[in-house]
Amino acid sequence: MGIASASICRSLTDDIVSGRLPPGQKLEEVALAARFEVSRTPIREALRELHARGLIDLQPRKGGIVRTIGLDDLTDMLEAMVELDALCCRISAERMSAVQKKQLQMVQEQSAECVASGDEAGYLKLNRQFHELIGAGAQNRSLTAMLASLRERMAPFRAAQAHVERRLSVAHEEHDAILKAIMASDAEASYEAMRNHTARLSINVLDLLKQQQQAGGAKAAVPDAPAVEPAPAPKPRASAKAAAKKPATKTSARKRAA
Repeated sequence: MGIASASICRSLTDDIVSGRLPPGQKLEEVALAARFEVSRTPIREALRELHARGLIDLQPRKGGIVRTIGLDDLTDMLEAMVELDALCCRISAERMSAVQKKQLQMVQEQSAECVASGDEAGYLKLNRQFHELIGAGAQNRSLTAMLASLRERMAPFRAAQAHVERRLSVAHEEHDAILKAIMASDAEASYEAMRNHTARLSINVLDLLKQQQQAGGAKAAVPDAPAVEPAPAPKPRASAKAAAKKPATKTSARKRAA
């Protein structure tokens, strides 16, 4: 995927995860090309990537439609990722070479500098390296392939946690615990440290999606005021008002006089 399509993919992913592009929203190639001021080629590449991540359904030669992301499906994937991440870390603690451990330590030291300076982009890049090194240390291609696939699908949701207080510093502290356990070749401590880390992130992701779905439900239940037309006045009342404005007949005048 090229630079332009990658940038478009990130932008559309943010819109989908944040709820700005709700489920059922059509993503038309022509409209997107005009929005991003590009040809339709990078648009198609970005849409294919969104489809691969499970965020949209593709329509041949037209575009895509934003999918409804079910909490049950997301919970299943997050649960699998928590356990696989922890298992990978346990195996890595037993199999990582001294060189790999030193690399992991250096990445963690560089991450500390990013946390101190508030460099979120730099931290996220190093965070990816940290987890990739642990995956490589497990020396199990099947396990790392499954984790990589899950991580790719979860990436949009995990990246949308900017609102979480002390996000970088908390994650860095948890990485410290993981690193300490791996350096000591303590398999069980490594498993628990990684499991706690991934479980916390998973809770944040689920909370984010629940908030979005609740907000979407509220919008559907309360439509905008212009969409609601005032109900017409009942005809009987209208005729009664009209009658009240008519001059009194001779018969009614005589009755009042009596």
